[in-house]
Amino acid sequence: MNPGPRAGGDRHDVVPGVPGAGLEREMTHAPRGAEALTYGSYLRLDRLLTCQEPRTGAHDELLFVVIHQVYELWFKQILHEAALLQRRLEDGNSAGSLHTARRIAKILKTVVGQMDVLETMTPRQFASFRDALGTSSGFQSDQFRRIEAVLGRRSFPASDLRDDPELRETVRRPSLMDSLLRYLAGRGRPVPADLLGRDPARPWEPDPRVQDVLVAVYADDTSPEAEVCEALVDVDEGVQEWRYRHVKMVERTIGAKLGTGGSAGADYLRSTLFTPAFPDLWEVRSKIEEEPVDGA
Repeated sequence: MNPGPRAGGDRHDVVPGVPGAGLEREMTHAPRGAEALTYGSYLRLDRLLTCQEPRTGAHDELLFVVIHQVYELWFKQILHEAALLQRRLEDGNSAGSLHTARRIAKILKTVVGQMDVLETMTPRQFASFRDALGTSSGFQSDQFRRIEAVLGRRSFPASDLRDDPELRETVRRPSLMDSLLRYLAGRGRPVPADLLGRDPARPWEPDPRVQDVLVAVYADDTSPEAEVCEALVDVDEGVQEWRYRHVKMVERTIGAKLGTGGSAGADYLRSTLFTPAFPDLWEVRSKIEEEPVDGA
């Protein structure tokens, strides 16, 4: 005998990756007199698919626009997940923190993978519409600056801070590193009190005392704290990997030319490489003593 419908949930069931799956149930439960919800109306496709407005007739400009709009959508999701990650860390929720950090790392892998598509564009194809970009530049992405601020960056040009109230607010709030310290303290780790009460508007500097705490955390690499720390390393590595791929994409597309908007192009991007968001999580690796396994 087939089971009956589950109470309070069937009409929200969606099959991941299958466009529209489950939405037909929503349509049957629309309020009387209201327009039935469809796949297109739920996703606002009438608006979304009219947001691509190439400025030239060059075939490849649409790809350029779509890729960068998708980047911005992923950046929006990363910020959404990062806010949840900080709440979960500060609530001491190890499993939730681990799950959310891993999701952010997976999103970053997807963002990096999009470079493969963008790199199918040759230098000549990009040159066919580059002049139409005018003063616009990827360095003007408000959302990516906010991601950097959440990760701990505090040095932004005055013009960026002046023009973006949300960025100004973000640099005053605790960074992910601050949330990690509170998480570790809540788990009974001896995080110095002055670090827990520090001014979050100041940039984080590597601290040997924190590294000592992390050495103790990594003494049991199956502990919840160690797993959370490793997930944050995955996030940090994902951001650095994206920066590296961005550098190589710019180099193969425009070489040593200035970037659009007068930016320094590949030279500037190269200067941002190998600057971790969580330096203590990387530094601690050189402090972990090697211990032979019994029977080795």
